[in-house]
Amino acid sequence: MPSSPLPITPEVEADLRIVKRGCDELLVESEFAQKLARSHQSGQPLRIKLGLDPTAPDIHLGHTVVLNKMRQLQDLGHQVIFLIGDFTSMIGDPSGRNATRPPLTAEQIQENAKTYYAQASLVLDPSRTEIRYNSEWCDPLGARGMIQLASRYTVARMMEREDFTRRFKGGIPISVHEFLYPLMQGYDSVALKADLELGGTDQKFNLLVGRELQKEYGQEPQCVLTMPLLEGTDGVDKMSKSKGNYIGITESPDSMFGKLMSISDTLMWRYFELLSFRSIDEITQLERQAQEGANPRDMKVMLAQEIVARFHSTQAAHEALAQFEARFRDGAIPDDMPEVQAGPAPLGILKVLREAGLAASGAEAQRNVEQGGVRVDGTRIEDKSLQLPAGTYVIQVGKRKFARVTLS
Repeated sequence: MPSSPLPITPEVEADLRIVKRGCDELLVESEFAQKLARSHQSGQPLRIKLGLDPTAPDIHLGHTVVLNKMRQLQDLGHQVIFLIGDFTSMIGDPSGRNATRPPLTAEQIQENAKTYYAQASLVLDPSRTEIRYNSEWCDPLGARGMIQLASRYTVARMMEREDFTRRFKGGIPISVHEFLYPLMQGYDSVALKADLELGGTDQKFNLLVGRELQKEYGQEPQCVLTMPLLEGTDGVDKMSKSKGNYIGITESPDSMFGKLMSISDTLMWRYFELLSFRSIDEITQLERQAQEGANPRDMKVMLAQEIVARFHSTQAAHEALAQFEARFRDGAIPDDMPEVQAGPAPLGILKVLREAGLAASGAEAQRNVEQGGVRVDGTRIEDKSLQLPAGTYVIQVGKRKFARVTLS
């Protein structure tokens, strides 16, 4: 950093407000303000890094929380680097895990990586995105380079990680190769000369390792921006394909719209904050209108249409709304309905109907399905053996019986 701090102009302050919107932490904010000021003064864009390991073939809305932030930084004129962790995927990120994560094969990684950048480009501007693979610099390190890298970080520092400490105290094995993951992620920042690295709150330790390694290699340390982990449609656990509470960004417009309409009115504001491109002032105004008596469903429609339009088209968003409303034309969805917790998921539709109080017995539940009187999120159910995964659903029986059921 320059010995004499640069002035923080109104333009820099405006940029900082955009960067900090919805974030969990910005470390160190004063350092990043100086980086922004220097960038404004010199016209040199900052290098912004986001690394994602292709551990699954699809990206969901939870991933886009940090991708949205990358797009905001991109629109501010900075150079964003979308880093695909093809090398680190072979180690397996131990963050937040209670057991050693099985590493992926090179074939699995290659297959998953094919779709990652294409899907991320639905959020980022591909013409202004630098795409890199960390095997570029990790493979050439070799055994000698890995030993030299490992010498720059202590075991004591590594054991400050909460999940490592918990596993060690609990007698749960920690493999030596797991220590390599944060080192290699940190080395990515050295190789890319990153000014700022983004990640979820569960990545904070790894991101800070990057700062320390940059100092070791004589570079100015990157700043760290952590984003909250988005809750899934159940409003309980973080969005995850394995928990069935996710909304994939390549899902059909109807499916995406229906899932967004199924979230609770409370969770809707969290989604607005982390997923919407509307201004904070506009979102605050919408929330105030809801508190003063406006129907929250109207706000939810606005959110669902915005998200569908982003990943499909405005026309698709209009059609999804029309399809959604057509499903309930014979009996409108009530603003208030019973909220029911059930489970464990997956749970059969007949049992769901009984637990939600929509059928007095299994025989009645079966009869309702067979007669075509049961709908889940507006879709008529014909299979009485249907198993519902974890998630939140609007269950309808006939024209007037409704419940919002959360399975976990």
